[in-house]
Amino acid sequence: MAFEWCKFALSAFFLITGILIMGVAVFGVNRFDRALNRMHAAAMGDTLGILFVIVGLMVIRGFSMDSLKLLLLILFFWVASPVSGHMISRLEVTTNENLTDLPVIDADEQPEKKEESE
Repeated sequence: MAFEWCKFALSAFFLITGILIMGVAVFGVNRFDRALNRMHAAAMGDTLGILFVIVGLMVIRGFSMDSLKLLLLILFFWVASPVSGHMISRLEVTTNENLTDLPVIDADEQPEKKEESE
């Protein structure tokens, strides 16, 4: 009986954490102005949120073939989500004419320090 309650609590923790992460990602998607920032928020929340939700489902089912299928689903999402995000961001970069207006800071260039006038 105590094992079942521990399993329930652990799975509820994972499910609620995953849903909260997805909710924060929705807030980030609606908060940011630029498409690439929105896409980053969606991809990070989607990847981590799906991981926690599916791990919660795996804890509920225990060790079974269903858990193996859910593990394969996690692996598929972790391979497909970054690839699709990269393809969409490349499309945004190549088709957005206003993207060149953004300031870019080069890591090799050091900003000049202003001398204090004495």
